[in-house]
Amino acid sequence: MSNAALSLAEKLTRDHALSIGEYEQLVAGYTPEVAGFLARNADRTRREVYGNEIFVRGLIELTNYCKNDCFYCGIRKSNILADRYRLSEQDILSCCEEGYRLGFRTFVLQGGEDPYFTDDVLCPILRTIKQRYPDCAVTLSLGERDKESYQKLFDAGADRYLLRHETADKEHYGLLHPDDMSFDRRMKCLADLREIGYQVGCGFMVGSPYQTPRTLAKDLKFIERFLPDMCGIGPFVPHHQTPFGHFASGTVEMTCFLLSIIRLIHPPVLLPSTTALGTVDPRGREKGILAGANVVMPNLSPVNVRKKYELYDNKICTGEESAQCRGCLETRMSSIGFRIVTARGDIRK
Repeated sequence: MSNAALSLAEKLTRDHALSIGEYEQLVAGYTPEVAGFLARNADRTRREVYGNEIFVRGLIELTNYCKNDCFYCGIRKSNILADRYRLSEQDILSCCEEGYRLGFRTFVLQGGEDPYFTDDVLCPILRTIKQRYPDCAVTLSLGERDKESYQKLFDAGADRYLLRHETADKEHYGLLHPDDMSFDRRMKCLADLREIGYQVGCGFMVGSPYQTPRTLAKDLKFIERFLPDMCGIGPFVPHHQTPFGHFASGTVEMTCFLLSIIRLIHPPVLLPSTTALGTVDPRGREKGILAGANVVMPNLSPVNVRKKYELYDNKICTGEESAQCRGCLETRMSSIGFRIVTARGDIRK
């Protein structure tokens, strides 16, 4: 094991912080042995806060329309081959009804930046969900909006907001997005969400094009400073109908390595083991949990639209990805010593 990397891993475990240069050295110094050391400490740290509990969120993918043209995303506006859809209010409420029956107590409403879903459309839906299921949390993941919009959605009942920052390096951000998208605006949105009072999530792709140990170090330092309530990371998986379709996928190994680091930076963080992990490795989500994650998000969307919400190629859409197969998920988590719990699953600080 690299003495330098091990020394940094020990320092991170003790202090929950490193300099950007040290994060860069730790990422560049990845070895399976250092990853194992970090995973053991991340697991211990996670158990000190959450025991062996795994929280489940019911994911409802509202729309695959998007006004943005991110170079990595299969639902980018320039993809004329995407089979577009929007869920109706009744569709969304039916998903919540089914999810509640299955034991889910957090609903995640996710979608592209679709101009159809204005505050006037979303707020009545949020109020109805909260009236029908007052013991549930609602997480939104609907991209960049102005602060007034975020406030209205919060007042209507939204509890959490997940907005991946994608990269904390401004130059790298420009390589992943068209010129009409702004790194500074993305960061302002995160600050606005925090100020309003949301439980806020950020996150990034692992192995995205042009990513380096230095850009990852900046991501880790940003997480250390921002201390998000949630942090969603997963391997970059290319989509063949995008400009980045020819790039290689990110790896499970580096994703799990970074999950462990993030757990050690911020012990209470809610850390999903993502669908993308399960897409690149049949046991990817179990590996993510063992590395320090404590959230899984099965799909509650209507079966006939799941394949259409294709951010990347080969997204798993059936079987144990489905919320309806909760028993399968419980068995998989039990096989590695964890148990799924029926709870809102708020951050424990």
